[in-house]
Amino acid sequence: MKSTGEATAINIGETKSASATTVATTKAIKHPKAGLKRGLAIFDFILRLFAIGAALAATTTMGTTDQTLPFFTQFFQFQASYDDLPAFSFFVIANAIASGYLFLSLPFSIVCIVRPHAMGARLLLVICDTVMVALTVAAAAAAAAIVYLAHNGNSNANWVAICQQFDDFCQSVSGAVVASFIAAVLFMLMIVLSAFSLRKH
Repeated sequence: MKSTGEATAINIGETKSASATTVATTKAIKHPKAGLKRGLAIFDFILRLFAIGAALAATTTMGTTDQTLPFFTQFFQFQASYDDLPAFSFFVIANAIASGYLFLSLPFSIVCIVRPHAMGARLLLVICDTVMVALTVAAAAAAAAIVYLAHNGNSNANWVAICQQFDDFCQSVSGAVVASFIAAVLFMLMIVLSAFSLRKH
């Protein structure tokens, strides 16, 4: 009886050991591509920093654009400012919102780096990024239409091109529009990265 009992005790110990090995193996292969998702999260963070620079550049450049021609009369002064046109005002507001959002999204991006399988933070970012890319593209497109008219005019509508006179103004607003489109492209890249990160492997 004793030998049988000893044999039984040994079998139980082997069963526990096998069970522990199974648990350890399961935990080891639970997230086989954590490194890939962490790398995508780091790249996402870097893109957000570049997008902040582009959106802030678009906002400050457009918001400080103002040119007064050196010749004026007693009653008229020839001046061009961004707030003379609603499309440019909308552009400044939209890019300022995008800049603020990008800054606030940095902690969530860091969470995705530390915890690459945290789906909640990543899903929140991809939803907000989608909203921001729509806002940024709308503002940049509206401003681009005005910039085109400022450069080329429209003879059918009797709109005169003003960039021959307000050349500094046109250069500044054109640069702001380009910076805004760059921010929009970066938003699109971040959405693509988030889509890859949300995939179940």
